[in-house]
Amino acid sequence: MASRRGLDGRQRDQNGEIRKKRSDTKVGTLRNELGPGFAPGYRSDTHLGRILKDNHVDSLSELLKRK
Repeated sequence: MASRRGLDGRQRDQNGEIRKKRSDTKVGTLRNELGPGFAPGYRSDTHLGRILKDNHVDSLSELLKRK
């Protein structure tokens, strides 16, 4: 069974859970998915892990909830 897209556009695994973004995902990739305003002040080659650490959060979803 192929992955399905959720209401928010994120991919879901076969069991329906939203896949987590890896900490080595680059900001440029996330800007393509989330819009050009994601992570202002960070270069496009910055890894998600750096942003999570700088903002003291554990996941992208937690970061997005704060913004």
